[in-house]
Amino acid sequence: MVIQSKRFACLWHRVMTFVLMFFCSIGVSLSADKPNILWISSEDHGPQMGCYGDTYATTPNVDKLAERGMLFKRAWSCAPVCAPARTTIISGMFPASMGAEHMRSEVPLPAGKKMFPQFLREAGYYCSNCRKEDYNLTKPGQVWDDSSTEAHWKSRKPGQPFFAVFNVTATHESMLRKRPHTPVHDPAKVRVPAYHPDTPEVRQDWAQYYDTVTEADAEAGVRLKEIKDAGLADDTIMFYWADHGSGMPRSKRWPSNSGLQVPMVVYFPEKWRHLAPKEYAPGAKSDRLVSFVDFAPTMLSLADIQPPEWMQGHAFAGKYQEVPQPFIYGFRGRMDERTDMVRSVTDGRYVYLRNYMMYRSQGQHVDFQFQTPTTQIWWKLFSEGKMSEAQSVFWKTPKAPEELYDLERDPDEVRNLAGDPEHQGTLKKLRQAEQDLARKIRDTGFLAEAEVHERSGKDAPYDMGHDAGRYDFDRIFAAAELSSSLDPDVLPELKRYLSDSDSGVRYWGAAGILLRGQSAVDACKAELTTALKDTSVSVRVPAAEALGRYGAESDLKLALAALKEIADPTHTSAYAGIAAMNAIDVLGPKAEPLVDFVRTMPTKDPKLSSRVNQYVKQLQNYFLSHFEPARRQNKRTGM
Repeated sequence: MVIQSKRFACLWHRVMTFVLMFFCSIGVSLSADKPNILWISSEDHGPQMGCYGDTYATTPNVDKLAERGMLFKRAWSCAPVCAPARTTIISGMFPASMGAEHMRSEVPLPAGKKMFPQFLREAGYYCSNCRKEDYNLTKPGQVWDDSSTEAHWKSRKPGQPFFAVFNVTATHESMLRKRPHTPVHDPAKVRVPAYHPDTPEVRQDWAQYYDTVTEADAEAGVRLKEIKDAGLADDTIMFYWADHGSGMPRSKRWPSNSGLQVPMVVYFPEKWRHLAPKEYAPGAKSDRLVSFVDFAPTMLSLADIQPPEWMQGHAFAGKYQEVPQPFIYGFRGRMDERTDMVRSVTDGRYVYLRNYMMYRSQGQHVDFQFQTPTTQIWWKLFSEGKMSEAQSVFWKTPKAPEELYDLERDPDEVRNLAGDPEHQGTLKKLRQAEQDLARKIRDTGFLAEAEVHERSGKDAPYDMGHDAGRYDFDRIFAAAELSSSLDPDVLPELKRYLSDSDSGVRYWGAAGILLRGQSAVDACKAELTTALKDTSVSVRVPAAEALGRYGAESDLKLALAALKEIADPTHTSAYAGIAAMNAIDVLGPKAEPLVDFVRTMPTKDPKLSSRVNQYVKQLQNYFLSHFEPARRQNKRTGM
């Protein structure tokens, strides 16, 4: 019996192996007549390339690709920093709909959703990703056949179509400030944008940035040559794009055109020309508005896969391509350790920005950004009062609630037309587009980050956001709009918000009073004091900051006590700790009583393994840097 059982098992194994090989061969043959897709993505660079008309740039390889293919004149990343931008790409959804717009927040993917390479793999594609993922989403199972520094389309099975990504890191923000550096582009010939000071430091950074773009172009040339040498050029659709604007300050991390516009060049060989965008022609320049949320549905469309309805982008090529869209969108949430909330939209000519946290400047001290010489000299000159108005806006608070720029007449985006009577029609159109998208995707960014995670529990924030019982979007959105306006007559309503049953509404009540400064805080002191004991830490933080900045000495003591309780992430969360430490930092010298506490407090949330855990530590270090040198000096002099 044992021998017969072994013989049966052996026979069964052979049969199943044959069946498996048969179906695998069918799978390869069924997918063999699909196009290969090559992505060459580059970090931190905008359309500063020869094919985009930049005569200072040296980019022969991508320029040649554009001559054979087509470039998009208005392509936008959805976010001006890597992780949320790549989150948009991999999901085909706006991160703001998933609670994933905040840098390296690593939230669950919504229930029942997939990352788009998973669809491609199911259709028979070999999917490889060389060098970088950096999503704000946890992966729902295996996404790539290989995602590593060695990943390559050459590892696929014979005849198997591939989707291959090569991420070029030469242009990353950290590279443009790397010293020593052998210059290629002459700093004297740089065009310094109107928002930057014209100094040797700024010129060197810009010139070095152009040097790195040339390096990225050279690496793209290597990848394109690999395809040609393998005899695959006639079978491969090729894309070149960057993940957001340049690594220079006021590009990276800021959701205006300077931070969101990216180069995007596509090439469709003759065999697959029928899948190209309708306007495609060799050497053409498309006016179609495309953004990163469109990438996932487009890749599926190229592979003859109908994009699922839950994807929020629009395919711009392939069998299921859609008509050109009238608008594309951007956003900013927390960038590293600094909180902010901005939404943006363009129709191709005009760019509209809506600032919801006007009491935070564009130029908040992000540690990584301040390592760039341009940032340092720019801040120094602003502090000395040596900057023009256009060069000062980056650092000032409060920000304007709305910004509107005409890219045709003002490509540097320094003349805000939001108050111009002649542009009110355009302002209203783009404002409406921004609001319509927020409602459509049920933008979870209108909740503070800690509140998003508190309400979500073990669910994905997207699922929480689409549960009306947990997220009353319309009321919270209305409160945010009112709070972040400059209307002086809404103070009674903001005061009422502080007693609302929904903590999301209460949060915007406190934030709106904080924004309006001394007189508003004086008028709402009793309500703000009550808010220091709110059941939501997200309400307590802006209430404490308001009382700390504008209240009396007794109010300051209460505010500091509240912030001290929230800042320790072991008592609350990393998300709450970041918010509280931002408020403590803003208080500056007023927060000196907390120095000893901040120096010794824990900085990591034990409930999280996420990379977000690094940011309380960065805020701790920066806050202490204001006091420790002075304390050491006082100790030496006996003061």
